[in-house]
Amino acid sequence: MRKTFETEIQQLKDELLLLGSMVETQILDSVEALKKRDLAAARRIYETDSLINAKRYAIEGQVMVLIATQQPMAHDLRLLASVLEVAGELERMGDYAKGIATVNLRMGDEPLLKPLIDIPRMAQKSVDMLHRSLTAFINEDLEAAHAIPPEDDEVDGLYTQVYRELMTIILADPSTIERANYLLWTAHNLERVADRVTNICERTVFIATGEIEEIKGTSLDEKTRR
Repeated sequence: MRKTFETEIQQLKDELLLLGSMVETQILDSVEALKKRDLAAARRIYETDSLINAKRYAIEGQVMVLIATQQPMAHDLRLLASVLEVAGELERMGDYAKGIATVNLRMGDEPLLKPLIDIPRMAQKSVDMLHRSLTAFINEDLEAAHAIPPEDDEVDGLYTQVYRELMTIILADPSTIERANYLLWTAHNLERVADRVTNICERTVFIATGEIEEIKGTSLDEKTRR
């Protein structure tokens, strides 16, 4: 019975990693499509979001079945509860990629206000953090879980750089405000991806220790209150 349960847990972890991979691809592809002003690619990304939603709900269904049929205790119950949480975080990150694709589509034939330099860097850094946070989650790697969130400062720094550049352009030419807002919203979405990585890392700590711990770094809730 225990062996079957462990097999099902591993399958659940594999599905979570697959969802994570789908989200990582969506984020990078959405920024690349914006950079190239590829509207066909943006439409594909927008439509693919439904697959991410479906995968999340399938994972939630698997978790509910395991809780109902296996009566997990302590560590395993924390793991299953955390999988639910992480699947939700990943689905929200997928929404951010969809949001970037939406920006691309709304721009239509308009050219980019400025070449994308820091925004692709934000995407790469956010996805790198996400990938490592999921690996830490699966492996219950406490050291990595504590080390990753502070890297959010790098993403925040890039966001600030994008914001300042766009504000400078707007002040020089107020007619650019709409095109600037498109890029600012894109950067905002990528900043949120990195914020949610911290939540995944905190869940890793919870699984391993049973303690709810706020890891150093500016949380999504704190940023929202500002």
